[in-house]
Amino acid sequence: MSDLGAGFGYLVKGQRWAFGHGRWFGFGLLPALITLVVYAGALVGLGYGADDFVGWATPFADDWSSPWLGLLRNTLVVLTFVLGIFLAVITFTAVTLLVGQPFYESLSEEVDRTEGGEVPESGLPFWRELWISARDSVRILLRVAVYGILLFALGFVPVIGQTVVPVLGFCVSGYFLSEELTAVALQRRGMVLKDRLTLLRGRRSMVLGFGVPLALAFLVPFVAVLLMPGAVAGATLMARELTAPPVAGPEPVPSSPYTLHKD
Repeated sequence: MSDLGAGFGYLVKGQRWAFGHGRWFGFGLLPALITLVVYAGALVGLGYGADDFVGWATPFADDWSSPWLGLLRNTLVVLTFVLGIFLAVITFTAVTLLVGQPFYESLSEEVDRTEGGEVPESGLPFWRELWISARDSVRILLRVAVYGILLFALGFVPVIGQTVVPVLGFCVSGYFLSEELTAVALQRRGMVLKDRLTLLRGRRSMVLGFGVPLALAFLVPFVAVLLMPGAVAGATLMARELTAPPVAGPEPVPSSPYTLHKD
């Protein structure tokens, strides 16, 4: 199976695990529900205020004649809302994981426990773990903001802005969603942000196979809440493979100088 298919497979396995462990599924819903309420209010506010914001940001177009004024500002309103959704998809996971740090830490440990083998623990106090998660989330969000601004600017390029840019946007969303979700399991394994990013870059296809479908699903608010426990479980399963030691093959049998050969 390709890495792309393997990544999607971990997403499916994670959902199966969550729905098959009802108590943990319910346990993981609460932080996502709290975050959803906050984000829904923010997006509603953006929807109502986007027109005023665009009008304030484009005073140079006040004297433009129709239809150019409407075309410019309507396009910018749509792009502003799309950018808001893009940032919401990315930050939803980071904020939910931050709100639900103890919930998802316990859920991830339970996945490791049910799958057998070692159950790593960071050994750090709760507030120290929370600080590290918050700090790393801010670093990731700054990276995402840079990509978001670049994609927003490219959205004005004819054809490319309507075709290539949305695809790139979902790839960026999916990649960093995977980073945020695997961070729960990888931090317990003592990996800092730099090492995590290096690890994920080495298996980029798997990371995208896991994250891009999830980013698409997260566009539907209630779906995002329902999938969140399984997303953490699936990311933990993927982290187990990413950090598994390579399987050594059989050692070659040395040839003997006394081996007889048929003529």
